[in-house]
Amino acid sequence: MSNYQKKFKDRLFTFIFGRDSEQSKRWRLDLYNALNGTHYTDPDALKINTIENVIYISMHNDVSFIVDNEMNLYEQQSSFNPNMPLRGLLYFSQLYNAHIKSRGENILSSRKIMLPTPKYVVFYNGLKEAQETWKMRLSDSFKKNPEPGDFEWTATAININRDHNKELQKNCKPLYDYISFVAKTRENLFSGTHKQEAFEKAVDWAINQNLLEGLFKKYRAEVLDMILTEYDEDFNNKTWYEDGVEDGILKGKLEDAEKLLKMKILSLEQISEVTNLSIEQIQELQNKGVLNA
Repeated sequence: MSNYQKKFKDRLFTFIFGRDSEQSKRWRLDLYNALNGTHYTDPDALKINTIENVIYISMHNDVSFIVDNEMNLYEQQSSFNPNMPLRGLLYFSQLYNAHIKSRGENILSSRKIMLPTPKYVVFYNGLKEAQETWKMRLSDSFKKNPEPGDFEWTATAININRDHNKELQKNCKPLYDYISFVAKTRENLFSGTHKQEAFEKAVDWAINQNLLEGLFKKYRAEVLDMILTEYDEDFNNKTWYEDGVEDGILKGKLEDAEKLLKMKILSLEQISEVTNLSIEQIQELQNKGVLNA
């Protein structure tokens, strides 16, 4: 039995890059070097400092570590979320609090406490079309514009879907393997395969390809558990509905599409024309519920 605890539902990205294993340490260093153009060789130079289930379940971040007086936090998102800067602010307040306590510092002291510089990176691999990289700023959420530079917090989003940021993928084999697996999973789902079968086929494909140095073979059951849970959470997450239209309108379209799918008289393309939903949204709906009916 592996050390993976089923009572805690990791995302696959965290499982790959956020564990304290020798493999994860190497992969984490590969990812850091690829992002920053550095050539560090000692995986133990990255001091892991991960928050788990901060405040509430959706506040769980993915990977954070300290190196070169920087506090790096990496998070994977499969839903487009404009609130990442706010999430980052809340994450880092927890990380800084832990950092200060670990050093025996006193926030009430007359001596200025020097802090690691924050660096917050969001790896986006959702279905909504997005550019290669972009910055999200906390000030964009303020109801009243502050003075320039006041109270700012930034999240740097990087699109890691298969056809984006290819140089980054080339320079980080573990990230490339993760992206390839996600792409294969979606390919299976969009072909109309039942989700359980789609995920099993994707994992078996990853095993045959020896992705991530055999991780999929060693942790096959755990990976399946993670991606099934992640898929269900993403589908039911309220942010799935928030792409520039009101919740009620999109929910109504989804309900109409579900009814039409159950009637089995229209093709996916015809349902898309009737409801004005994308083919991908209808396929997600089909694989989530109708195929299980």
